[in-house]
Amino acid sequence: MTDRLFNVLFLCTGNSGRPILAEAILRKVSAVRFNAYSAGSHPKGVVNPFALKELESLGCSTEGLRSKSWEEFSGPNAPVMDFVFTLCDDTAGEPCPVWPGQPMTAHWGIEDPAAVEGTAIQKQAAFVLAARYVRNRISVFISLPIRSLDKLSLNATLREIGALEGATRPRPEVA
Repeated sequence: MTDRLFNVLFLCTGNSGRPILAEAILRKVSAVRFNAYSAGSHPKGVVNPFALKELESLGCSTEGLRSKSWEEFSGPNAPVMDFVFTLCDDTAGEPCPVWPGQPMTAHWGIEDPAAVEGTAIQKQAAFVLAARYVRNRISVFISLPIRSLDKLSLNATLREIGALEGATRPRPEVA
């Protein structure tokens, strides 16, 4: 079996904070196993400056990061995704495009740090916390023996990751 990179897409409505954090963090910690991307259903068109500041403090490259539409990843010329993770409850409830390749999906909801009102210190603290939750989920995700897990086990584990500390809503019960 040829080792190949897995493609991972992180989604949120505005694609200016949480998915940008996830894209850059995954690229930093596991670029040898994963290609990381981010997008939004209604992208703001700019990356939140507090997200960029937090990524720089973590030693993550911010080069090339941009707020973009999920439509870039749903067309015939788009990279085929292996995993798609929603990071906000709004996006999780929206009808998503049909992703080529039928990727595994899970909701990894985290509170929106951009919604925090207050001082610059309070806003930055919200991004620090969101980045911590993102890093924790990614850390568990990249430690999975993805190639050796059956699809059902992998799907259940991906959903469990979404229920880790900082989850915005409890994991739905499996029927």
